[in-house]
Amino acid sequence: MTPKEIVESFYADVWNRRDYDQARRIIARDFRFRGSLDDERSGVEGFIDYNKGVHKALGGYTCTIRDMVADDGRVAAQVYFEGVHQDVFFGVPATGKTLHWMGAAFFDIRDGQIQSLWVLGDIDGLKRQLGLTETTWA
Repeated sequence: MTPKEIVESFYADVWNRRDYDQARRIIARDFRFRGSLDDERSGVEGFIDYNKGVHKALGGYTCTIRDMVADDGRVAAQVYFEGVHQDVFFGVPATGKTLHWMGAAFFDIRDGQIQSLWVLGDIDGLKRQLGLTETTWA
């Protein structure tokens, strides 16, 4: 697979279909993950635990690639995230609301596997949907 195809599989198969066998194929064993929703995770199994936690909190959680660029083994993607708030998330009990936000993901891919990933999401916008913050410009 090309680096772009690996990223497409990461979102379509690993995130949207929760195919953890595919995760173990395309994510390096010593993978480093830094996301906006939680602390840094190490290794494919640490990432799978993170994935399961997000799906527990957000039912029907999906990730949709809106744009993607690649340069050798580096891939950047603009991603739309969405799920129904069905369990505690950012300390807020389930509301049943559909939450959605955008993010940018930066992948390092070598030897056919994702070595590292850094995701920067619109967490302020997400927290506003949960009633945790207000927009102020003072």
